[in-house]
Amino acid sequence: MSETSPRLRAELDGIPTYRPGKPAASGGPVAYKLSSNENPYPPLPGVMESVTEAAGSFNRYPDMACTGLMSELSERFGVPQSHLATGTGSVGVAQQLLQATSGPGDEVIYAWRSFEAYPIITQISGATSVQVPLTQGEVHDLDAMADAITDRTRLIFVCNPNNPTGTVVRRAELERFLDRVPSDVLVVLDEAYREFIRDVQVPDGVELYRERPNVCVLRTFSKAYGLAGLRVGFAIAHEPVAAALRKTAVPFGVSQLAQVAAVASLRAEDELLGRVGSLVCERTRVVDALRGQGWTVPETQANFVWLRLGERTVDFAAACEQAGVVVRPFPGEGVRVTIGESEANDILVKVAESFRSKL
Repeated sequence: MSETSPRLRAELDGIPTYRPGKPAASGGPVAYKLSSNENPYPPLPGVMESVTEAAGSFNRYPDMACTGLMSELSERFGVPQSHLATGTGSVGVAQQLLQATSGPGDEVIYAWRSFEAYPIITQISGATSVQVPLTQGEVHDLDAMADAITDRTRLIFVCNPNNPTGTVVRRAELERFLDRVPSDVLVVLDEAYREFIRDVQVPDGVELYRERPNVCVLRTFSKAYGLAGLRVGFAIAHEPVAAALRKTAVPFGVSQLAQVAAVASLRAEDELLGRVGSLVCERTRVVDALRGQGWTVPETQANFVWLRLGERTVDFAAACEQAGVVVRPFPGEGVRVTIGESEANDILVKVAESFRSKL
């Protein structure tokens, strides 16, 4: 019998592995997880009750068309249901976008560093990543990204706010960039952290999509809405793109529990806004404290802060863990720290002060 292994796609060779945020250790000194940009609050009012009721029927397949959620999203954003598509979190929808647009010989442009799933899903599709470095201020270099467009470019990700730096691109520069992008290249505005933005100069991607058929907006229920464990995200795009997303979706991928929870969360918007407002206040407090200690902290419009530490990154993450909080290190680059409970944020600020005093 031959000992050769089944032949797999060469594109998978050397593919980077997505690294989730490290969990808080059970039974150890670590009490707070600030590594995954999760919402520290429990589910919004009405969500748990809706999910508990729906759990009685999970012996059945979920509604594959996500009918109730699609109707709710259509009303909430003022878009036709035919312009909507759902998936397993915004990253699941992003992978569907790659399947629908890009393959071997094609190019996908995105800033770097940005969301670490982009190179993974691009390589899985067989396309080539074109990574454009951030500016010195940790912001997308949109002029350089436009210059990088070739006749092989099929898709461009603009993460706004950018993960992990929290920085944003504003309306004038984004519209100028979009004007330079050929109409047959899809621009994906990844707005996973949209609800945390307080800068009035940052446009709502849905407004831009209405006038531009090559713009697609990604949103998620994982962050502000606190449904990270249920995996539900969605895209708003013009009909050809949205239809392609529905074709590439995993059948029954969004569970009935996730659909029900998302609808209930949309109906608790007042409570959501209050919670997001509290997190934004905590964000301001943490940023001000870190800057007061002498740290250079980029202006963040997300629910996390970024510290570029270079070779000291791993040491800082270890110091945080020893003190009781887990952060997300990107070795050799920096750490991303989620804004969490005020007690966790206090620990982070204290560790940062001690660490800086030893430099």
